[in-house]
Amino acid sequence: MELKRVVVTGLGAITPLGNTVTETWQALINGVSGAGPITRFDASKFKTRFACEVKNFDPLDCFPDRKEARKCDLYAQYAIASAKKAIADSKLDLEKENKDRIGVIFSSGIGGIFSFQEEVKEYNAERGPRFNPFFIPKIIADISAGLISMRYGFRGPNFATVSACASSTNAVGDAFNYIRLGKANAIVTGGAEAPVAIVGVGGFNAMNALSTRNDSPQTASRPFSYSRDGFVMGEGGVCLVLEELEHALARGAKIYAEVAGFGMSADAYHLTASHPEGLGAILVMRNALEDAELKPESIDYINVHGTSTPVGDLSEAKAIREVFGDHAFNLNISSTKSMTGHMLGAAGAMEIMACVLSVQNDIVPPTINHAEGDDDPEIDYNLNFTFNKAQKRPVHAALSNTFGFGGHNAGVIVKKFRN
Repeated sequence: MELKRVVVTGLGAITPLGNTVTETWQALINGVSGAGPITRFDASKFKTRFACEVKNFDPLDCFPDRKEARKCDLYAQYAIASAKKAIADSKLDLEKENKDRIGVIFSSGIGGIFSFQEEVKEYNAERGPRFNPFFIPKIIADISAGLISMRYGFRGPNFATVSACASSTNAVGDAFNYIRLGKANAIVTGGAEAPVAIVGVGGFNAMNALSTRNDSPQTASRPFSYSRDGFVMGEGGVCLVLEELEHALARGAKIYAEVAGFGMSADAYHLTASHPEGLGAILVMRNALEDAELKPESIDYINVHGTSTPVGDLSEAKAIREVFGDHAFNLNISSTKSMTGHMLGAAGAMEIMACVLSVQNDIVPPTINHAEGDDDPEIDYNLNFTFNKAQKRPVHAALSNTFGFGGHNAGVIVKKFRN
């Protein structure tokens, strides 16, 4: 069968850099860090006392009152808020659309971890179990997809993808596949996460996964630098509206970019660490290129997983060199996690959005916090990591990489729309 073409017609964002797409994008281009001391709880006794938190978020922007908002974990609030913005941006006429043909595929890597923490804290063995009746709906990772569909009456494909930090890339990839197979006219997709909680920070600290650069939070995320010491936790929600091309053209939709390809692979190696030679990363990039029917030379920009961990950054750099050969030195590479922190299950959607905007605007956001003399002897700095300053250049096609605990790898390619 002939596959349908899929385009991006709406974007919405609640991120550590801003509560709109425009604010987030401008901060990315300007190299602004979203990191700061944790305000969500007293972190004074933790090894890591900072994170990239969302600022000035008001759930009343998307809920009628605080009572309704409290029925949702913060991660689902971020999901609903970002979806509201993306749907408005898409200008879908919901009075005229066939809602049987609009779906929601929305992800979270963890789900309602804060709600779980609070309910367990409140449990009293002597009093007996008295749990909030919304406890289970608040913590399950699929509920944001259900909530968005219920709010708008979307009756198309509806589910969540969970693959740790690759979750929202898988969500976007699944949405892409369902639309090009003719199963939906449009799908609201993305991811949300709210892990800045006692158990979230404590758990990742126990794994020694987080940076402990408490004296300088804004410079703590430093992908591809020798002094990198772990990732900075981020949070938020990012949503994209994907739409079948002819459907979008028929209603005169604004088109940001075209989704060209999707790839998946597994490291099949380690519980939390990527393969040191980047074997899974190599495979996922090749699979995405094959699916997009593009040669490696067609890619101008890679938004890398680039978490600022010692093993992960090195293996991804090796994988890029292997997949792209000499062209690896002609393309731009950057890790926007150096600014947003690692938004876990929302990271993929955030970084796909960055690729979409790079393609649209012909500019590559930087990898910040690299200092002179902080080179890792095992990394080839002939690769252009777009250190510290955004770079203007033609961006015809961009690839977003995401890798999750459990060895889950996913990648999405977007390109300039040409009718």
